[in-house]
Amino acid sequence: MIPVPEKRIADFEKLGFGMFIHYGLYSLLGKGEWIQCNGRIPEEEYRKLADKFTAKDFDAKKIARIAKAAGMKYITLTTRHHEGFSLYDTCGLSDYDAPHAPMCRRDLIREFVDACNEEGLLPMFYHTTLDWHVKEFNDDFKTYLKYLRDSVEVLCTNYGKIGGLWFDGNWSKADADWEVDELYATIRRHQPDAMIINNTGLGAQGEIGHPEIDSVTFEQGRPSPMDREGMPKYVAAEMCSTINDHWGVGYGDFNYKSLPELIEMLCACRKVGANCLLNVGPTGDGAILPIQQCMLEEVGNWIRTCGKCIYTGKPSPIKGDGKNFALTDGVKDYFFIHDLGIFGQAHVTVAGNGEGIKHFSGVKNKVKSIRYTDNGQELEFIQKFDELFIYAPACDYGTNYVVRVAEADYE
Repeated sequence: MIPVPEKRIADFEKLGFGMFIHYGLYSLLGKGEWIQCNGRIPEEEYRKLADKFTAKDFDAKKIARIAKAAGMKYITLTTRHHEGFSLYDTCGLSDYDAPHAPMCRRDLIREFVDACNEEGLLPMFYHTTLDWHVKEFNDDFKTYLKYLRDSVEVLCTNYGKIGGLWFDGNWSKADADWEVDELYATIRRHQPDAMIINNTGLGAQGEIGHPEIDSVTFEQGRPSPMDREGMPKYVAAEMCSTINDHWGVGYGDFNYKSLPELIEMLCACRKVGANCLLNVGPTGDGAILPIQQCMLEEVGNWIRTCGKCIYTGKPSPIKGDGKNFALTDGVKDYFFIHDLGIFGQAHVTVAGNGEGIKHFSGVKNKVKSIRYTDNGQELEFIQKFDELFIYAPACDYGTNYVVRVAEADYE
């Protein structure tokens, strides 16, 4: 038997698409979020970056508008990454934070939460559990865990209602007692409706790990279907991915995913009911790079044109051939059709023409009509018992939707 999801988890699943933001002192160096470790920068040298941290172009309202235009429903921001520098007022726990940085003097998390609330987006807090800055992490782990819990309590009590906490770093000490019962109890005490997520990393994708976890993670990997049969609790799933190869900004990283890759990645996540959390790495001054903003806007255009059903659609038992699949909202089924290409004169058409009959099995209801969601074009089809054969035309010259969606009405 599959358990019924708690409301916060059901609501989280409906969000579908979110923005991940990695921003910190490492952004000033432009070589990724692990530069302190990978570059073997001494702590006393690295912490001097706080004196240069201005965040002068960190515009939370603009970032929220970019996310909204991309069709994203929530944002997960690094309140503190592994370097130990916080973007929030730690209220006396440390002076290694944005409000104490002499050229910043701002609580960026306050600005972030306010901007999300204004735009109707759910604010989520990433928070590291490992820390390269605090010596107690290695010398007195129990004392460090108290500092971690106190830091999380600040986030849970000073910013109003939040969407959840997204932890990362327990994999750094796989055999240690992280006292997660106490950590998660702190969250439940102050934010009972918050999602609790703890990233299991590249090596343990999809693992749950603790009964309080509300969503598993798939870091940089396509999510697999969740087998919730017999689970004591319904758990959601979320894939997080970089837009190139780094979480923090990498000025020399030109290996961007293509726009079709991003569209297909979002579709692959929703196929199995997982959320897609797509990362951007702001510049050292806090601005979203133009290329990243433009790519997000185009994903948003695809959602508005073809894929509004990604929010309400759930995985369907209907099976398609190849990459094709279906979602259902309980009233309609939505058929996601890949690689149709475009129709046009042979001398100018390079994308090819993949139109033809697309086969889906497991269609239990009697189909009355099928149409493309982008232009309302009625499609021809034949249904034989639970087998459905849809004639799917290619995109007209001047368009190429990468993944085209057709919706079916039933008798």
